[in-house]
Amino acid sequence: MAGTQATQPRDGGPRIIVALDFPDPGAALELAGRLPTTHCRLKVGKELFTRGGPQLVRALVDGGHDVFLDLKFHDIPNTVAGACRAASDLGVWMVNVHAGGGPAMLAAAREALPPGGPLLIAVTVLTSLDERQLQAVGVDASPEAQVLRLATLTRDAGLDGVVCSAREASLLRQAFGPGFCLVTPGVRPAGAQRDDQQRVMTPGDAIRAGADYLVVGRPVTKSDNPEGVLLTLESEISSVLAD
Repeated sequence: MAGTQATQPRDGGPRIIVALDFPDPGAALELAGRLPTTHCRLKVGKELFTRGGPQLVRALVDGGHDVFLDLKFHDIPNTVAGACRAASDLGVWMVNVHAGGGPAMLAAAREALPPGGPLLIAVTVLTSLDERQLQAVGVDASPEAQVLRLATLTRDAGLDGVVCSAREASLLRQAFGPGFCLVTPGVRPAGAQRDDQQRVMTPGDAIRAGADYLVVGRPVTKSDNPEGVLLTLESEISSVLAD
């Protein structure tokens, strides 16, 4: 695969993670029932978790879905450790924290999860932030430099990987090699709207850059044919991997 940094996820499972960004748990469960577990994993974020609670996550897990619990834990180390243990008890496949919580918090999160438990990744810089917005909160660095700084903290704490923009995936793949998991939101099929995402990339380009997992939300969840969109995304990824 010359010209690409594509890697194979360690479990060999689906690369696409569908973001169930619904205000209604019933709608989320209805869509989940239409999406085959062999073709995608599911992400539960703050709004859906706040409305549906742990019982919604358990229902998805019991339905055979790999669930990424995307709550971006960011608190004192002891609190984050307890939250990670609670996520593990729900049977989720992946959980995340925010790397901005610092080395002690990251280490506490890592120590809280048992061997063979959920993948533990950290958020670096949200895909809705650009350099101007980073400066507004006191970060005098480009998004790429800040991502690399926080990803290094994450790697040093022993976490499995990071959430990053696909635009930083190539940088991180070169810096940390194939064993470091890269989860990239802000993925949009060619021609799709950006919505509120600033740093976006197509699925094929994200895989070429070295991303392991692609988070796709509205292009799937707002479609009249979500199964068809999912298969189109898979086809684009497969064609890149076959090059």
